[in-house]
Amino acid sequence: MESRNMTQESSYGKWTISSSDESEEDEKTNLEKPSTSSLPSFGRDVLNGPGYTCSDARKAAYRRKLSPVKFDSKNSSSEMSSLKRQKSSQEDLGWCLSSSDEESHLNGRSGQPQKGTVKEEKCTFPKEPSKPIPRDSHPLVIPKSQLDYEASDESQEPWDLLEEKNPFRFYLTKVSGIMPKYNAGVLHIKDILSPLFGTLLSSAQFNYCFDIDWLIRQYPLEFRKKPILLVHGDKREAKARLQEQAKPYENISLCQAKLDIAFGTHHTKMMLLLYEEGLRVVIHTSNLIQADWHQKTQGIWLSPLYPRLPYGTPSTSGESSTNFKSDLIRYLMTYNAPSLKEWADIIQEHDLSETRVYLIGSTPGRFQGSHKEDWGHFRLRKLLKEHTSLVPEQQSWPIVGQFSSIGSLGADESKWLCAEFKESLVVLGNCGKSQGQQDVPLYLIYPTVENVRKSLEGYPAGGSLPYSLQTAEKQLWLHSYFHKWSAETSGRSHAMPHIKTYMRLSPDFAKMAWFLVTS
Repeated sequence: MESRNMTQESSYGKWTISSSDESEEDEKTNLEKPSTSSLPSFGRDVLNGPGYTCSDARKAAYRRKLSPVKFDSKNSSSEMSSLKRQKSSQEDLGWCLSSSDEESHLNGRSGQPQKGTVKEEKCTFPKEPSKPIPRDSHPLVIPKSQLDYEASDESQEPWDLLEEKNPFRFYLTKVSGIMPKYNAGVLHIKDILSPLFGTLLSSAQFNYCFDIDWLIRQYPLEFRKKPILLVHGDKREAKARLQEQAKPYENISLCQAKLDIAFGTHHTKMMLLLYEEGLRVVIHTSNLIQADWHQKTQGIWLSPLYPRLPYGTPSTSGESSTNFKSDLIRYLMTYNAPSLKEWADIIQEHDLSETRVYLIGSTPGRFQGSHKEDWGHFRLRKLLKEHTSLVPEQQSWPIVGQFSSIGSLGADESKWLCAEFKESLVVLGNCGKSQGQQDVPLYLIYPTVENVRKSLEGYPAGGSLPYSLQTAEKQLWLHSYFHKWSAETSGRSHAMPHIKTYMRLSPDFAKMAWFLVTS
């Protein structure tokens, strides 16, 4: 999980400089301004895209959903001529609507399910951009045995999943529109919020992007009026829109993550779930919108159910060997928000000793001296120094990373990627720089245009893979690091990744030194 800071234009679009000292007058002015939220829902969506904060790429994909390019054989020549006249950009590409065994895509009023069944719409893909970004996407071949797994034709029940031995407690999300056997061992947000996991008393949802109407529908009926805290990073107009979304729900309260630096954004994706039976922490990679839980590959870390400590237990009790409890409380306190201080107190009252993972938080700011290794990849570097050992055979093991967006990394690899980031990832034990570590392979997995085209969502899937052409043209050197998983998938049957993971694997992918999932 993280609250990321950037020093250049973000791949999520242009950000305004945030201020934690927004005056009440400014906030009041923003709320009193006539806004598009007073428009009918359909008109608002057409003008501004979805009713939640998201990247420009996602807004473009959303507009294509409202007005898809349709193919009519009777008028194919005229329509194709029209298509050729359109700009060759992602925003103007056509799309196909996939059928879903979950909720239908929204149509008309925001937050209202479309009546009837959404059927798969056949369409012809327009041509790819005439001048695509050059990509040296090398295949990263994994033995078939590592990709395939035995699974029953039916997905496992979520309760059965928790009963199995799973030391990492890491899960993928359910993908609609694929064979049931490939959804074995996965979780949907409705599973996470299920009464089977506990009798919910209240919850806190941390995220970058919210669709509140959709989120409420993911809670079981008996929990929909329980207190929900939404922790967001929206400002000004976006904040006013979120407040407007939340108005119909008296049980929802909002907490703004106020970032004191330019180009900062709140990107943490986490749930704190308080039950009658205890507490659970969930860290995941999905925005709280329908598209992210529908046909995308996402990751989830699900904590054990933490029991409440007996009354009068010392505050130092209930800590894990990984210091997860104190690290989580310290992270929450960086928000400097009373509502999150209350959650920190709740965590303090529970026993988190069964946690077997380390928490690596990220918070905006400049950290030097003794605080340099408190957050982000420097925190990972510190943990790898302290909790790994130098095993000769692991020195040449590659680093494999996959992610859904790319920002500005500098004029060449020495500016940040290999000089700073990779240096954190290659650490093995507290032995300084190991000889030959600079030669450790770095495989960066990112979808190709063809991967996107053949995905379940088609071209709109690219809306959640922001990488601006302007940025890409400045760092062509990055292409030599790009890889893709095994062979191309035939047909449009795979989900686009929105997952973010980093790991150090043996060359045959049979062993793993460490694994990191980030939000």
